[in-house]
Amino acid sequence: MTERPLDTPGLCYPTQEARTAPATAYRAAGMEGKPMLETVNLKAKLGKEEYRKAQDTLDLQLGEAQRNLRVAGVPVLVVFEGWDAAGKGSTIGRLVQPLDPRGFRVHNATPSTALERMYPPMWRFWSLLPPKGAISVFNHSWYREVWNDPLEEKRRDNLAVAYEQIRVFERQLADDGMVIVKFFIHIDADTQSKRFKKLQEDPAFSWKVGSAEKKRNKQYKKYLALAEDMIRETSTPYAPWTLISGTDDRLRNLRVAETLAAAFDTALNRPAPPPATPPALAPRRSGPLDHINLDLSIPREEYDKKLPKLQEELRRLQYLCYRQRMPVVLAFEGSDAAGKGGAIRRLTRELDPRGYEVVPIAAPDGVEKQHQHLWRFWRALPKAGHFTVFDRTWYGRVLVERVESFARPEEWMRAYREINEFEADLVAHGMVVIKFWLQISKEEELRRFNDRQNTPEKRWKITDDDWRNREKWDDYQIAVAAMIEQTSTTHAPWTIVEANDKCHSRIKVLQTAVAAIRKGLGE
Repeated sequence: MTERPLDTPGLCYPTQEARTAPATAYRAAGMEGKPMLETVNLKAKLGKEEYRKAQDTLDLQLGEAQRNLRVAGVPVLVVFEGWDAAGKGSTIGRLVQPLDPRGFRVHNATPSTALERMYPPMWRFWSLLPPKGAISVFNHSWYREVWNDPLEEKRRDNLAVAYEQIRVFERQLADDGMVIVKFFIHIDADTQSKRFKKLQEDPAFSWKVGSAEKKRNKQYKKYLALAEDMIRETSTPYAPWTLISGTDDRLRNLRVAETLAAAFDTALNRPAPPPATPPALAPRRSGPLDHINLDLSIPREEYDKKLPKLQEELRRLQYLCYRQRMPVVLAFEGSDAAGKGGAIRRLTRELDPRGYEVVPIAAPDGVEKQHQHLWRFWRALPKAGHFTVFDRTWYGRVLVERVESFARPEEWMRAYREINEFEADLVAHGMVVIKFWLQISKEEELRRFNDRQNTPEKRWKITDDDWRNREKWDDYQIAVAAMIEQTSTTHAPWTIVEANDKCHSRIKVLQTAVAAIRKGLGE
């Protein structure tokens, strides 16, 4: 049994190492000049009695581990990739036998549909992630994008971008506590061809071998080269590949069970990380909110002339976006009572309601708390050609969750990078991301709070939390400044809107949206 997971010295490639020094690491493992899949011993076999004894013990361990993982709230992601007829399906079937079926789901990742291609590549997989304490098993996965699709769909010209998206996806999940176990089941071309012939001889299984499978067998060497690159580029300390021979059923099933049992044991016994200490705040000389002019305003007459023209233009652009299948995200954040709702209403008033959605974001509910913090936002993204307006956003992690200590320091500190990566994925898909921070003065906020409190039809807008948050005005301003400084990128910049004057803020929002969408359309 010579196969081993790629998490041993010389076989694990963190992102930077994967790009800069894979040859050195591979040479350190004593396998210089030898493709990684050639290190799998395809002749190894396991006796029936040895297998039975070992598997019975492992079944008990896996069942107990599943129960303990549920109690500990640890989510598990198990990925099976490998050759057609290598035994992935039967291995998954054997793996789940000792598990409680209420605690796992098996997903068969087929080629993406026309609808799924209207979203970023990772969208459909974010939607299938397990909650805390549950297990998701994938028969094929996001790795279709870098293994099957380049030859079959010819949709991935830049594999380096796809590899990085996969590494980011898996690292974000692992950072959030998910256990990721990836298997590649390997057989050679001759074994595959023989199994195809055997399957075709039985009417019950002949459907498994079609023209696509036969074509892949004929192109085995091309797929092998892609598989080698895929494994090298995406085997990381947080999500290593385990290469397993698929020629002997008993050995294959046992190796999978052993690897999972070891991964579960490690997860259940890993020490809690020490709490992170937020970085010391250097004395601030100035920040992004310090030099804006909150006295900016426009006369009502000018507002009344500009608003309908901008709304009409935005509706025209909406139809162009639909025709060109360009999705748009408009993200609104701002001080309490800064006028987000009013700006959103003016923004959407003349839009075709079939082509946009406004998503109000509150504190995460029970289901949302069981997933990584970006999960609920991935699920709410617009499909190609549509608009989604977020009334509050994924920036809650570095604002309210930071200030109110709902998120641990290590969580909100790494969220800056996670958010930048999230938005980069959206832009890489061709999405226009427009972000607004609506800023008012502390005095204007108090005036609007009192107005709401004293006006019966507006009273529903003011809550005890609003008054309590006001007491932390300075803390929130520090968090906002850090957010803008760390997440205003060339592809998704922040627009700070001076919002003391509502007419000015609404016009600026519409002007910014129109300009950004025109740029995205190439106008």
